[in-house]
Amino acid sequence: MANSAPTAAVLLIGDELLSGRTRDINLSQIATFLAPLGIPVKECRTVSDEQADIIEAVNALRAKYTYVFTTGGIGPTHDDITADAIAAAFGVGIGEHDEALAILTERYAASGIEFTKARRRMARVPEGASLVKNPVSGAPGFQTGNVFTLAGVPSVARVMLEDIGHRLESGAVVHSVSVRGRGAMEGALADLLGALAKEQPDVSFGSYPWFKSRDDHGVTLVARGTDREDIERAALAMEGVLEQTGIAAERLDGA
Repeated sequence: MANSAPTAAVLLIGDELLSGRTRDINLSQIATFLAPLGIPVKECRTVSDEQADIIEAVNALRAKYTYVFTTGGIGPTHDDITADAIAAAFGVGIGEHDEALAILTERYAASGIEFTKARRRMARVPEGASLVKNPVSGAPGFQTGNVFTLAGVPSVARVMLEDIGHRLESGAVVHSVSVRGRGAMEGALADLLGALAKEQPDVSFGSYPWFKSRDDHGVTLVARGTDREDIERAALAMEGVLEQTGIAAERLDGA
């Protein structure tokens, strides 16, 4: 790991994401879930439904970050190969998990839907993995080492996260504050913002321009850090940066 503070990566799996047929929102909801726990998402990758690609990405990310969250590829169809890829990445076997099989058997019996051979595939997990509960459809995700494998359907992935929070090591929570300057131009702020970043090395500064029309454009400055006092000083300094260029500053949220 790069440092002792917990970090995370997200691996999005699925040809439908790369083709543009499906728009991802799992990255956003995973990062939003982890932020209050002080676990920043440092990297996100998207790979196709190719086992070699999944294995390579899983092994690279799990070696670099404290936690890895994968989404997609654990359903009943032929291209749902994530479980097999995770097992291969960890060098373990894969088979039906007794608890997962019991959960699915009961769920399909209650719904009156046939529990087919294809649906039974969702009970297969890597050897040694622990289940991640899925109260929506029953089919569980699983944890293998520091890798959490979730469903690709966003509503299901989100509820699965609720069974993961207690398993994670929390870190220092990152606070942020945003200051908006209507009519500001990013180029005019660059040097001032760069000097500010040098003055406060423990704070991360960002500059995000927007342009909706000739009358609605500007720049939002954002400061992020783990110390609330540092963030308040940064907010005042960012307001000063905008005012130095003749732009009224509007704070959007507090530290």
